[in-house]
Order: sequence, then structure tokens, then C-alpha cells
Amino acid sequence: MVLGYIQRPMEWAFEKAELGFDVLFGRAWNPLFYLGALCYFNFWIVAASGIYLYIVFETSVLGAYNSIEAITQEQWYFGGIMRSLHRYASDALMLTTMIHLLREFALDRYRGVRWFSWVVGVPMLWLLIICGINGYWLVWDELAQMIAVWTAEFLDWFPIFGEPIARNFLTKGSLGDRFFSLLIFLHIALPLILLLLMWIHLQRMNRARINPPMGLAIGTFLMLLVLSLIYPAVSHPQADLSHVPEVIHLDWFYLFVYPMIDLWSAGPVWALIYGVTGLLIVMPWLPKEKYDAPAVVNPDQCNGCERCFDDCPYGAVIMQLREDDSPYEKIAVVNADACAACGICVGSCPTHTPLRRGDHITTGIDLPDLSLHQLRGQCVASVAGLPDDTPKVILFGCARAVQVEAMNIPGVATVELPCTGMVPPSLLDFMLRRGGADGVFLTGCGDGECFHRLGGRWVEERLDGTRETYLRTKFSKKRIRLDWASSADGDRLKEDIIAFRDSLPGLPDESDLVETNGVDET
Repeated sequence: MVLGYIQRPMEWAFEKAELGFDVLFGRAWNPLFYLGALCYFNFWIVAASGIYLYIVFETSVLGAYNSIEAITQEQWYFGGIMRSLHRYASDALMLTTMIHLLREFALDRYRGVRWFSWVVGVPMLWLLIICGINGYWLVWDELAQMIAVWTAEFLDWFPIFGEPIARNFLTKGSLGDRFFSLLIFLHIALPLILLLLMWIHLQRMNRARINPPMGLAIGTFLMLLVLSLIYPAVSHPQADLSHVPEVIHLDWFYLFVYPMIDLWSAGPVWALIYGVTGLLIVMPWLPKEKYDAPAVVNPDQCNGCERCFDDCPYGAVIMQLREDDSPYEKIAVVNADACAACGICVGSCPTHTPLRRGDHITTGIDLPDLSLHQLRGQCVASVAGLPDDTPKVILFGCARAVQVEAMNIPGVATVELPCTGMVPPSLLDFMLRRGGADGVFLTGCGDGECFHRLGGRWVEERLDGTRETYLRTKFSKKRIRLDWASSADGDRLKEDIIAFRDSLPGLPDESDLVETNGVDET
């Protein structure tokens, strides 16, 4: 696929950047894992500082520039800082938005069930740019004057107005105070519309992160504050429609389109904007791909516990009141259009616990293309095919991370899954007790990098007993290893797997396993 030649180098670059940020900030505060949350955080800084600026702003031709200059020069210790925070948080919002867009594209997280969030994000991007341009008009300095003239000429390319808009910027007297009343109205209304779109953007995401970790948030704010003190935002000279400004300093985050207008003229730039917008909108279907069948619910096994509902990253599982003779009040229902077939719901279902060797597994929710019954059979067969002269390890991996099937490590059987979160703890317990495995190794893209967002987190919480379903038996944790790794960590992961395999002979045997509820699984 042609897009793959673009995505793979970008993915490699992001993986290297993530490793670098891990060193600088620690994995828990890695900003690349919280780009969406940082967008929200920067938005709130812009909103809070904007409220103060609105209070002191005068909506008139003469008052607009003077009111901003007053707080910048005379009240530099607070008003000036608020103005600078407003400017730099706006730039940070644009920067994190663009990196977020590029990372989602690089990691192929924009198609399939994610098409909705991607498509909603396209008008959000343009609305953000318009909000930034509108904000620069309000200062009404020479930069604002140039933007106003360029924008008017740009819009006049469409013959839809009775008179050219650019006529409003020919002389000093051609512009009235109502113009600034309109600008301030737009500068309040457009961010509110943007906030609404940000809410819609998350509607198909369960447990979306809209707040970065406290440490990352404090660090981001302090960075913006220090930047505001060292390099405060200042105005150009006051706008004067009687002459053309000679030198202006552009904010390239928002005003990048204007040099293109000056260089190419309006027509080609309009064509570019429409072309890029159209391409972004249709990208989730270029090319159209075949996806695995969505999860299905077995009504006879579903007890309405809501665990699959809680764990689904995409909100594809909903709970409805039952209309049959079941003793349970609710039943899970899968929205096929929102299901990514990640299998996380299978790992959360409790009705397959405990797993026995001879039973045909029928669970409350399952994947048609890879049922839990098929998965157990695959695991048992894979371990049975290993030689007896080395410890036997079963390695579970994620199809979106390191390709575990290509590792070819002696004594290690590999099972690749749509997401490591599909593995129920009862299967791990079964493989150690009855499936012939001496050890279990789980890997995948992990929390923060997880293609399906929540799979890594749920695996960790299920294994440490803080999230149901959890392991039914207490056993030596040295017989199970969890090691997240991106596709760039293949060599390091292989060494860790070999070291884990070689450590197994010295560990306690099955006598170390102690039942917690007295159930015999034979």
C-alpha cells in the first residue's frame, strides 16, 4: 500500500521520539501519549486568559489597540503575562493538534471504527486556524491590518458579495467600531463551537483522556509561563490604513496561508485548501479495507455484569434490558459499526472462568473469527509442539506491536492476537496448570501506545488483581512476565524473552500453585 511507505518512516520517527521523551520525562509523563489531553489543557489556558483580555478590551477602532497596549506595557506583571499566555497557549494548542493528527495517521489510527473521530477532527482543525486568525485581527496593529487586507482579497475571489470586502480597508474612515464588535463576537462564538466539536470528537471513545497527568500539566503551564516572561508577546505599530506596513512578523502556526496567498494568488490557494480538506476527509477509506467480524453476544451465557461494557475502548458494547426468561436483568448488545474486533471484551467476560481442558468454551461475548475456544486450542497445540529439552514458554503478542511470530525462539510458542487485552487471566492460569506451559510471557504496545487505547491498561490491572476478571489462583509471579514493547524494541524484547525462559527451571513447580476458592479444574 502506498500509504505504508509514508506511515512506516513516520511511525519509526515517533517511536524514537517516544523513547527520547521517556528518558526526559519518564513514561508516565510522556507528552506524546497525552496529545489529545494536552490539546484540552491548552484550550482551557487560552479560555481562562481570554476571559481576562475580554474584560479589558475596548471594541472600537481606536480603543482596540490602545487597550491591549495598556495591559502589555503598564500591567506587564499580570495583564502582559495573560496576553502572552493567551498567545503561546494558542500556539501550543495548534502544535499539539498537528502532532496529534500526524501521530494518529502514522500509527494508522484514523480508519475503521475511528473514521468518525478523524472526520470530525477535520473541521476542528480549520476552525482552530480561523479562531487564531480572528484573534490577531483584534489587536489591530500592522500585522492585523495586513491579515485583514489579505483575507478580504482572498474572500473576494468568490463573486458572492455585492461589493468587494477589501473596500472596507482602503481608508481610515472606511472602518467602523461595529467591525470590532463583530470580531469579538466571533472570537467568543467560534471557540464555543470548537469546544462542541471537541466533545463530539470523543463520542465514540470510551474513557477518553481529556486531562493530562498532573505533573505534565504543571510542567506545560510552567513552560508557557517562563516563555511569557522571557519573550512576552508584543504588538506591531498601530494599524494605519493610509500606508502599507513594511515589516511584519508572522505567527507561522496560524498565519502560514498568507504568504502563499501573496505568492500564488487566491485561486490556487483555494484549490489547495479544498484539495487538502477533501483528502483528509476521505483518507479513512483510502484504500477501503476488509475488517474482522465484530464481537457477538451469546444470550445464554451473558449475565449482564457490564464488564465488557466498562472495558470496551470504543463504546461499542451497550447494555439493554432483557426481554426473555433469563434470571438476569440486562444483556450486552454490540454495535457492529463501532466494534473494532479487538477482543478486549472477551478478556473481560467472567462466564468462561474456570477454563477446563475438555469443555467446549462458550463465553458471554466472543469474536467469530477467533473464538476463545479456538484460542485455547491454538495455545495448547502450540505448546505441545515445543521440544521437551527446554522450558516451554507461551508468548502472547499484539498484531500492532512487535511481530512475535517472526522471533523463532527455541522453547517459545507464539500466539498473535488483535490486542493483548483479549487474553483472559483464566487462560493464563489454564496454560500454567493444565496447558503444558512452564511460563507465560505477554507483550504488546502497552498503555499510551496501545492501538486499541485501553488493552494494555486492562491487562496490567487484571494481573495485579485490581480489575475483574483476575487470576483465580495464587502462583509465583516469576512464571508470568509482562513486557510492553513497540515495533522498535524487537531486539531488546527477544533478549528479555530468552532470559525469562532460562530463569524458569529454578522456579517452584506446580506445588507453588494454591487454590483460592477450592475449585478443581481437572
